[in-house]
Amino acid sequence: MMNVYLILLIPFLGTGLGAAMVFFMKKKMNRKLEKLLLGFAAGVMIAASVWSLLIPAIDMAREQGGSVWLPAAAGFMLGVGFLLFLDSVVPHLHIDSEKPEGVESGFQKTTMLVLAVTLHNLPEGMAVGVTAAGAMMGNTGITMAGALALAVGIAIQNFPEGAIISMPLRSAGASRGKAFLYGVLSGVVEPVGAIITILLAEHIVPVLPYLLAFAAGAMIYVVVEELIPESQSGDHTNIGTIGAAAGFVLMMVLDVVFS
Repeated sequence: MMNVYLILLIPFLGTGLGAAMVFFMKKKMNRKLEKLLLGFAAGVMIAASVWSLLIPAIDMAREQGGSVWLPAAAGFMLGVGFLLFLDSVVPHLHIDSEKPEGVESGFQKTTMLVLAVTLHNLPEGMAVGVTAAGAMMGNTGITMAGALALAVGIAIQNFPEGAIISMPLRSAGASRGKAFLYGVLSGVVEPVGAIITILLAEHIVPVLPYLLAFAAGAMIYVVVEELIPESQSGDHTNIGTIGAAAGFVLMMVLDVVFS
């Protein structure tokens, strides 16, 4: 059990290390580098959604009998709907935008920037939690090595995300320490979401395929709604595309090698 919870902390570690870049980099991140990192994060999340979540959900549904495609399709759309709901009600602000989204609030700009990244991180924590739960059950076709591969892949893409949140906060006038703290806090939701997902999955085994697909849908929502548009805005859009390809291949290789 201890090893499982250590796996859940790996993505959070990636966010923290990325946020620490505020102590070593200039106030503003190079725009080309930011596009590359956003694209990379999108690629990792797409590959993780397919290899680590949707394919295991389909395989598990086949083993359980009944409809093979229904859990993956229904869970995926529920995940998209869940993130759409959160996106509509949680006040947040994207990095390159001046117009807040969600319900009106009196939150400061820095708070809404952190909330935007927190929305990114929630489905990632759920994804790691549900795969770890599947591995713990032992009869789902998901291995602990596969859960570890997903955690490492998400940690790798969390590293640039941590930097992408802390650097703009520094540029907005926050001290290095405060920018680092906010960057770290944006990742706290990952281990918390993972633990909650494990507790749910352990008691409702037949629903596990739906939970896997749910996490995939939530991650794809973030990719299509935010990461890809941000990586493709303005000039040098090919850099974001290259980053997405690199992230996709890396996550695919990790999943195949460790599964």
